Amino acid sequence: MKTFFRIFLLVILVAIVGGTFVFLWNKSKPVVTTYELITVQTGSIEKKTVATGKVEARNEILIKPQISGIIAELLKEAGETVKKDEIIARIKVIPDMNSLNAAESRVNVAGITLEQEKKTFARQEELYKKQVISQEEYEKAKLTLRSTQEEYEAAVNNLDITRNGMTKKDNQQSNTLIRSTITGMILDIPVKVGNSVIQSNSFNDGTTIATVADMSDMLFVGKVDETEVGRIKEGMPLMLTVGALNNQSFDATLEYISPKGTEESGAIMFEIKAAAKIPKDVFVRAGYSANAEIVLSSAKDVLTIPESAIEFDKDTAFVQVLATETPQTFTRRKITTGLSDGINIEVTDGLKLNEKIRGAAIDPKAKKS
Repeated sequence: MKTFFRIFLLVILVAIVGGTFVFLWNKSKPVVTTYELITVQTGSIEKKTVATGKVEARNEILIKPQISGIIAELLKEAGETVKKDEIIARIKVIPDMNSLNAAESRVNVAGITLEQEKKTFARQEELYKKQVISQEEYEKAKLTLRSTQEEYEAAVNNLDITRNGMTKKDNQQSNTLIRSTITGMILDIPVKVGNSVIQSNSFNDGTTIATVADMSDMLFVGKVDETEVGRIKEGMPLMLTVGALNNQSFDATLEYISPKGTEESGAIMFEIKAAAKIPKDVFVRAGYSANAEIVLSSAKDVLTIPESAIEFDKDTAFVQVLATETPQTFTRRKITTGLSDGINIEVTDGLKLNEKIRGAAIDPKAKKS
């Protein structure tokens, strides 16, 4: 039995020593690292910037009354289309009592004067027929009568305007009828029937009855950072992406760059405007948020490699070019780079098409799995 235990312990000791030796031998073996191989290809590189903003109608008009009063009737609703001079609302005039009394007094005075001039003209006419007065005096009397009649009619019209906001003979062009000044879509009607409104004049903007816009002519209005505004110019193409339309994209052309920047959260931003080319079968609502992608510079059909494959030593760029594939060996080569989009970079000198360079190291564990 003792002999058995001795042999068993000896076997265990030999196994431990042998395992330790194998472990140390494997540990001392050099680790062979395998790298991903990247082929130099031709492609296009574009450097872009993105401006955030919204889509607005180019011509958005505020319809305001030319007379004060109360909204008596609204003939249109937001979302409806209107033509130029089409009636949107009707205003009921609430006359000022002082103005009304003055207008009525003017009518009374003009009426009295007219009656007196009619009698005077009748007498002058009789005398003219009897050749008692000259033709000149007769024509003066006739002219005075006509002037008095015009004054009376003007007083009556003024009374009608003060009382009703329109004259009886020209009620179709009354200031009480609020008309659209352009053809377009009504975006908003902020007033309701019964609301008081103020006329537009030199001292007051007046109450907005409706907002009308031409939805066939849309603009993108956004902002660009000061570090990129110097690289863009009027006439550059943009690609608009509207999130509310399932990220549908539209072409646009840059029309305006603000000459003055505004500070926002510590950064200087410049406003830009671009004419959007919206297809007729797509309806874009005013105020949709959108992103504009602007291509600052581009290079087409050039040699490209991933920027992550480049090694930088101060201001010089290097890549590891494949020398032998089995085993993998590489030679370090200097290259000249060009335009970069942050992922791929242009190579202007130092590499040829279809050459292979070293990429990222391949994880042996990931390879086994």
